[in-house]
Amino acid sequence: MKKIILIVIGLVSFSCFSQSNNLNLMPWPQEIVFGNSNYTIEPNFTIAVNQETNKRIDNATTKFLKRLSGRTGVFIEQGFAYKNSEIENPSLEINFKRIGKLKLNEDESYQLKVSKDKISINASTDIGVIYALETLLQLVTNNESAYFFPEIIINDAPRFPWRGLMMDVARHYQPLDVIKRNLDAMASVKLNVFHWHLTDDQGFRVEINSRPKLHQLGSDGQYYTHDQIKEVVQYASDLGIRVVPEFDIPGHATSWLVAYPEIASKDTIYEIERYSGIFNPTLDPTNDETYEILNDVITEISPLFPDNYFHIGGDENEGKHWDENKKIQAFKIQHGIKNNHELQAYFNIRVQKILEDNGKTMMGWDEIFQPGLPKDVVIHSWRGTEAMLKAAKLGYKTVLSKGYYIDLLESVRLHYTNEPFTDNHGLTDEELKNILGGEATMWSELVTPITIDSRIWPRTAAIAERLWSNKAINDVDNMFKRLEVISSRLEELGITHIRNRDVILRNISNHQNIEALIKLTKVYEPLKIYTRNKGGKKYKTYSPFTLFADACTADASDAIIFNNLTKKYLSGKDANSKKELISILNKWVENDVLFTQLKINPILKNIAPLSKNLAEISQSLISILISEKIKTSQYKILKNQYLEIKKPLADVEFASLNSFKLIIEYYSQKNNLQIDLNNSSIQQ
Repeated sequence: MKKIILIVIGLVSFSCFSQSNNLNLMPWPQEIVFGNSNYTIEPNFTIAVNQETNKRIDNATTKFLKRLSGRTGVFIEQGFAYKNSEIENPSLEINFKRIGKLKLNEDESYQLKVSKDKISINASTDIGVIYALETLLQLVTNNESAYFFPEIIINDAPRFPWRGLMMDVARHYQPLDVIKRNLDAMASVKLNVFHWHLTDDQGFRVEINSRPKLHQLGSDGQYYTHDQIKEVVQYASDLGIRVVPEFDIPGHATSWLVAYPEIASKDTIYEIERYSGIFNPTLDPTNDETYEILNDVITEISPLFPDNYFHIGGDENEGKHWDENKKIQAFKIQHGIKNNHELQAYFNIRVQKILEDNGKTMMGWDEIFQPGLPKDVVIHSWRGTEAMLKAAKLGYKTVLSKGYYIDLLESVRLHYTNEPFTDNHGLTDEELKNILGGEATMWSELVTPITIDSRIWPRTAAIAERLWSNKAINDVDNMFKRLEVISSRLEELGITHIRNRDVILRNISNHQNIEALIKLTKVYEPLKIYTRNKGGKKYKTYSPFTLFADACTADASDAIIFNNLTKKYLSGKDANSKKELISILNKWVENDVLFTQLKINPILKNIAPLSKNLAEISQSLISILISEKIKTSQYKILKNQYLEIKKPLADVEFASLNSFKLIIEYYSQKNNLQIDLNNSSIQQ
């Protein structure tokens, strides 16, 4: 049947990328058939739905029309969808069979058809319709005279049913507008689970009427009321997104113990933790009152979150206070509990019973894994794929976050190439189904409402593609091309990852010209993997997060360009790359002239060496590239310049350091110099 269709309409089918394809879709659909004509977007553009609309469809179609009009500048005359019987020949006809349920393995598939005269969306559920509308918006393109959708047929469905974003609001509280704009962004790239990390050592962020001391004493007054939680859950539901709450226990529990020290494992006075890191305060698993309080909290909170799953955390409990408590040690002996892992398993089983009584299924980080747990418990793997594969082998559902820790500020390339499981996974087809998908994790030790978007986006869009699209969709260069467009579309949705850079830089400069600072943010990146806050003892929750490092991002754009040009040049594959490298280096030299024109304040004084060091070594590299040689007399100066720019300053690092090193080594070898940039010796 498919062959007949292709012959009739003269289309060409691609399951992967085509060289002629200029679409910027993300995530990339499962199947695309391209045509040769276009559907022009006119003011009389209309939408009709095949049945009575619901809030989800009303919300999606109305937003679609507003965004379409805003993106194209077309004055669309009708801003709301019709029912099919109310209009003839609509521009876009939507057909779906039923209202989708926000549950695991719901049907999210859709078919989108664009022809010269008509557009249609067909889906089993309204959730599929939402995704189809997002894809259709990504298809908008233009020429000099009009905006249009290209002729196309898309058949699409997700690879994994669990595609999430975890947002930690305990370390730094995030207001509702931050959460809502990120939910909008999630929906735009077809993520379907918002994992809400609500308690930790630094804060208890939920109103608990049955135990009010928890939010009164554990939140600094920054918590979500029941009505606000309902508002977020409804907002997410309208977007087809599930909300999974996390209350982290038995460790990460300082904020609980500020309110109820009587359920602590150590008798001491507790205060809300202001630093980040791993701390010892832990709930007492041998105290019946612990479970009474947990029961009150879970019983009160469960109705606010309709989702089946409830995350208990369970991570990083080293059991120090358990080991120091004689009563707990006696309990272990009495009950034949051999170690703290078994004691935590005892705790988990009792908590699991409370959750079960409230209609919830337990989920927790991979430390909770114990073969004796009920098989419906979901294991959330953050330390590696081994725990995930082992749990899946034993029949447990699993979700992966290892490799998707966006707070580590690693490159989008690393996240995008992080395949959930390799071909030698060792699982049967049935066991493989236990791997539900993955979550990007945004821990908030070093972010505030001003900076959190720049740490989540646009990298999470690439993770979303890894979890939705076919495994074969893995061209990194093509991903970068599309991600640049998607990034600007995210800003259009309200995400502040681009604009807030300039807000921070204007603050740093005391509202001077920030052109030189912008250029530096494009070559420097924040220190990665927690080295910015090594040991968690530098920054407190109320420290300034409006510094130069906060304006920089994980993928410095100009550095990426320079690094790619360096590879091309040294491989001899691009004759023009040398000229382009010299041009960029000249701009970095000139940028320091612009920087020195700024009126220096203490913050600018701290980052001035970043500009100076870059300009000096750039000038030296220009000389080398032009002359194609390194003189012995140049080497000592060059090495000192290299070592200076190698040093982390102001919590950032130079993102083209390795490219500089490769250029220096290349010309050293070419001129028969045996050098070691980490050693002062030089031989000829």
